[in-house]
Amino acid sequence: PFVIAYPRETQEMVLDAHVQAFAFFGGAPRKVIYDNLKTVVDAIFTGKSRRFNSRHLALANHYLFEPVACTPASGWEKGQVENQVGNIREWLFTPTPRFADFAALNAHLAQRCRELGQRQHPHLPMTVAEAWADERQQLTPIAMPFDSYVEQALRVSSTCLVTIERNRYSVPAPWAGKVVSVRVSAGQIRAVADGAEIACHDRRFGRDQWICEPWHYVPILQTKPGALRHGRPFVEWVLPAAIETVRQALMKQAKGDRAFADLLLAAQEAGLEALEVACQLALEHKAVSVPIILNELRRLTEPARPVALNIMENLQLKEAPAANCARYDQLLEGNHD
Repeated sequence: PFVIAYPRETQEMVLDAHVQAFAFFGGAPRKVIYDNLKTVVDAIFTGKSRRFNSRHLALANHYLFEPVACTPASGWEKGQVENQVGNIREWLFTPTPRFADFAALNAHLAQRCRELGQRQHPHLPMTVAEAWADERQQLTPIAMPFDSYVEQALRVSSTCLVTIERNRYSVPAPWAGKVVSVRVSAGQIRAVADGAEIACHDRRFGRDQWICEPWHYVPILQTKPGALRHGRPFVEWVLPAAIETVRQALMKQAKGDRAFADLLLAAQEAGLEALEVACQLALEHKAVSVPIILNELRRLTEPARPVALNIMENLQLKEAPAANCARYDQLLEGNHD
């Protein structure tokens, strides 16, 4: 068996469960049977006719399996699935395990599933894992895992945030007030615009949480440097020690907000690592000055100089031209020969 736990049963988590299961089994089956769960089946018609969710059909097309839905109130079509649920509860959740997070729980469940595979097969003279190794050859090989997300279009607020399940996630400031595509997966929230990913956050569960990436708000500092003192993204920003030391020193000076904002604006492309090195060099020389730090940053991030080319011998200059200033006198005299 394969068992994985999620905080809730939403569509993106059902999709991710398929991806994780097929990776665990080492391939995809040719047919998957479902008990008409709402995250898979949009509508039930007469007999076996169903309208499957379009996103789930994309998953089926990616792994090349046929989705089949059970007939309502026909428990015999599911084989021993109901008994397996009871067995799994007994084998894996008795006594009730306790873990710090879902990652630790799922690592434990995957290990227990491997251990269950070492049991003796009830009908064959081998273990369950050995019998499964023979059956695995019938699975469809996986070339690339499915990107298990659910997409929706959302408008970015004036504070550069999009709201997902009562939690707020930041996007870069240039997209404030615009519509972006938000891809919600089991563990991530990604914002996409103009065919490129513009933001990525670890997904949070619960309510009324703010997940802000400070770099998304750095462009705002051009016009509002005072946000460094009171803006939520910057107040909670844990900076490397060298940068924090420079920040504290600059904040004590006149127009320190503007000075430190200039450093962050200059480091948007280089990142915190390059800025940290530049600040360390400035502190070593006891010269906490914005021009000096910017100079060090430019030296660290400037492109490498091209390697000198080897000039072929037949292209080298054999006779250097002699400097003859008398030719200029000839031009002044009107002799243009």
